[in-house]
Amino acid sequence: MTQASGVTGKPTVYLVDDHEMFRAGVRAELGGVVAIVGEAGTVADAITGIRAARPDVVLLDVHLPDGGGQAVVTALAQELPATKFLALSVSDAAEDVIAVIRSGARGYVTKTISAAELTAAVRRVAAGDAVFSPRLAGFVLDAFRDAPVLPSVDPELDQLTPREREVLRLLARGYAYKEIASKLFISIKTVETHASNVLRKLQLSNRYQLTRWAAERRML
Repeated sequence: MTQASGVTGKPTVYLVDDHEMFRAGVRAELGGVVAIVGEAGTVADAITGIRAARPDVVLLDVHLPDGGGQAVVTALAQELPATKFLALSVSDAAEDVIAVIRSGARGYVTKTISAAELTAAVRRVAAGDAVFSPRLAGFVLDAFRDAPVLPSVDPELDQLTPREREVLRLLARGYAYKEIASKLFISIKTVETHASNVLRKLQLSNRYQLTRWAAERRML
């Protein structure tokens, strides 16, 4: 147990999310029942900060500007065995859930979770339990039992970051930039940047080609 948790009796929590307003909301909701010992908006800052704070629980998004929550867990899980990782994301995509759990996270909940449910999830993960949003629990069990994730064999898709894949999927489904920004808790400008990167990396010219590309890979 960290020094802070020993003094206050509250689990110590480190927040990792690239959306500052979302982090502020989590602090406001959880600040009375956990001890927030630090926060970061990038993978690099998170790794440095978590090493210094050594929290009981890291509450992290799976998509960050310089990588994803999986990279944070992979870098620190073995080094800090007492620290537990709980993914908190807008995404319930199979590849995101399985990737972060396989890397060593103890749970995965979506951002639709209530403050009371999130508090309970943090406490349970701090105690060593595995926690998933109800809709994801059965899916995770089935995925590990029946359909183990194999390494990707699509070199084009492998070029994209997890965030770019998510933007790609939403674009292909017909969502406007403003809607995507709202769903992913990022700015419209950031969505535009990701969309431009996706088109450039896949050598596509427009949304119609992108939708057809995604449909061929059953990503819709």
